[in-house]
Amino acid sequence: MSSTSQKHRDTLGCPLGTSGDIGDIGNALGRKLEEKGFDKAYVVLGQFLVLRKDEELFREWLKETCGANAKQSRDCSGCLRE
Repeated sequence: MSSTSQKHRDTLGCPLGTSGDIGDIGNALGRKLEEKGFDKAYVVLGQFLVLRKDEELFREWLKETCGANAKQSRDCSGCLRE
């Protein structure tokens, strides 16, 4: 059984839209993010960090970038915060 930190490392290294889903980001939003160059969960995490972990700003970015709704963006930012 993997530790929590190992599970997070495994998730962040996976392509989006696969087992690397973060929060409520699934295949459709994952593909949209990939088209914009955000092909791995750790790249999305990088954007979260660039935005200084400002969840409101990140959620707005996610909405504009891939069309995430309020629940999806809230779940994704919460997952990255953890």
